[in-house]
Amino acid sequence: MNLPPQDTVSSWSWGKGGVGKTTVAAAIAVALAKRGAPVNLTTTDPAQHLLETLPESVPNLKVSHIDPKEEVKRYRTRTLEAAKGTKSAEQFALLQEELQSPCYEEVAVFQAFSRAVMSGRSGFTVIDTAPTGHTLLLLHTAGNYHRQMTEFSSGVGRIHTPLMMLQDSAYTKILIVALPETTPVLEASALQDDLRRAGIEPYAWVINASLTAARPRDPLLRRRAAAELPQIAKVKGELARRAAIVAFQAEELVGAARLPALTS
Repeated sequence: MNLPPQDTVSSWSWGKGGVGKTTVAAAIAVALAKRGAPVNLTTTDPAQHLLETLPESVPNLKVSHIDPKEEVKRYRTRTLEAAKGTKSAEQFALLQEELQSPCYEEVAVFQAFSRAVMSGRSGFTVIDTAPTGHTLLLLHTAGNYHRQMTEFSSGVGRIHTPLMMLQDSAYTKILIVALPETTPVLEASALQDDLRRAGIEPYAWVINASLTAARPRDPLLRRRAAAELPQIAKVKGELARRAAIVAFQAEELVGAARLPALTS
């Protein structure tokens, strides 16, 4: 699988749960780090599978996680600290009560998400996204924030919102990860439609865990590999501008020593 060019500063791995997004994101991050580039690999997935996929440290690679509970705690603390001395006791108590609302979790996580997007200005950032539903919620929030910023900043000067960064194909490369099966391809296609409605064009698809690419000899596995061909043809011929096919691996790719097998 060819990596994005060296001028890429932000790379995203999108897709449904269980298709290998975390493994693909970790493999790309490790490959970039081994080239000597500073890389920030972060995940928005609450399950934190990234810690299992890449448990050890790698030179030039920083691994982080957006924890909703921690982000809400930080957001509430910052907001209350900023309010001290500017609000009456009654107003401060009301603010404390308001900050307990669940909607502030969405705001706090979005702020962390925005920092991750913006961090690509100073080096490579690879983001392993949560399953599609969580990520589309963040995308929706990014769209709302973008509309508010452009409305209030009209005539003030040029602004750069997180959504604008995601829409900038020179800054962000979106990778859609799918298995070569009917349902995962349909779900990934729907995700691509959602992204395009938001003005975001995916850079490439990764067809993961392909038996066809593994070239099995067993008759049963060869029949299963043949069943993948229509989906692979659909992705390469109709859905993707670029497509990489990753062979099914006999062993689980865990750790910096094994992950390069995906990008070699």
